[in-house]
Amino acid sequence: MDIKDTARPLDGGGVSAFLRSLPARPLLLGLGEARHFVEELGDVRNEIFRHLVEHEGYRSFAIESDCLMGLVVDDYITTGTGTLDDVMERGFSHGFGAFPANRELVRWMRAYNEEHDDKLRFFGFDGPVEYWAASPREALTGLHALLEGPLPCGAETLDTLLGPDDRWSNQAAAMDPAQSIGRSADAQRLRVIADDLVALLETQAPRLSGQDRERAELYGRTATGLLRYHHWMADDSPERWARLSALRDAMMAANLRAVAERGPALVFASNLHLQRNKTVMAFGDQQLEWWSAGAITATSLGDRYAFLASAFGTAGDDTPPPDTVEGVLCTLPWDHALVDARRLAEAVTKVAPRTSRDFAYFPLNPVHLDMIDGVVFLKEAVRLGPLG
Repeated sequence: MDIKDTARPLDGGGVSAFLRSLPARPLLLGLGEARHFVEELGDVRNEIFRHLVEHEGYRSFAIESDCLMGLVVDDYITTGTGTLDDVMERGFSHGFGAFPANRELVRWMRAYNEEHDDKLRFFGFDGPVEYWAASPREALTGLHALLEGPLPCGAETLDTLLGPDDRWSNQAAAMDPAQSIGRSADAQRLRVIADDLVALLETQAPRLSGQDRERAELYGRTATGLLRYHHWMADDSPERWARLSALRDAMMAANLRAVAERGPALVFASNLHLQRNKTVMAFGDQQLEWWSAGAITATSLGDRYAFLASAFGTAGDDTPPPDTVEGVLCTLPWDHALVDARRLAEAVTKVAPRTSRDFAYFPLNPVHLDMIDGVVFLKEAVRLGPLG
């Protein structure tokens, strides 16, 4: 098979043709990042999203960023609350607010909403988690405030149990379980309260507006997810980091299922979070394995979940050897291509894995091509931004 027979130019027509080739119209279309902060990929992502909005009926965008901070962006996009500078400062985690493509995306989404009644929505779908985790205060108090009594505790009791936020967000706890608050008496009581509040939400859902119910459900998922994450941060077993990694992706998957209810949506995150196969990563002297958010989401959505991995030819000053998947794709005549990954798997049966000098770049694994729907391939990605 000629490698050209597996690919098409990456343009609006190519994206629409790709969608028509899928067995079902996806509720979630994942576009993976082979590396964060690649400006060329950000520009391509924005072009794809604009086409999806204008020609394929997409109205939602989700990104690998703090789900609670994302509310700031969504409020700005839908109502004009705040300023663009403020939103980019307060509405993104992991340094993503400084990424030029994200600023342009937010600007364009707000401009679109000013001219259309059918509003675009913005979602962060990561938990308030890095290697450490934030305080559950915002989620717990937000959920508590939206519910009517009888409540499991009063606002003052909740505030006392939460205490200072910095005892939750102590970064030293990431490497030292003994410094985690996650198994303290206060944290254990808060887990019970969070569970009771989520159950109460179920009983009161009919009295809430659609917007309040959506926000309350987000607060409930986030509160229980954060308290569970903190609990396992206090674990000192060898399985600690694999469990924490799995819990983070499970929080992502829960948020993605909620986004899917408003689908179709474009989802933008690391290839590792959106892939269908198990994630395997070296971490110190350990090898961690866990199921990604994409794999978890695909178990419930089936064919309504589709995944486009990204890959680059030249990345910075790193050029792929010709016997790798990326090296073969460099022979395509287009600078930007959309590749049918399963046909590619049939065409490149004798290729070597790429080893990149850039620790932040995750090359395509030839073994997993048949678990990807498509590949967004950029022959050159030279504008690589700093990582976080």
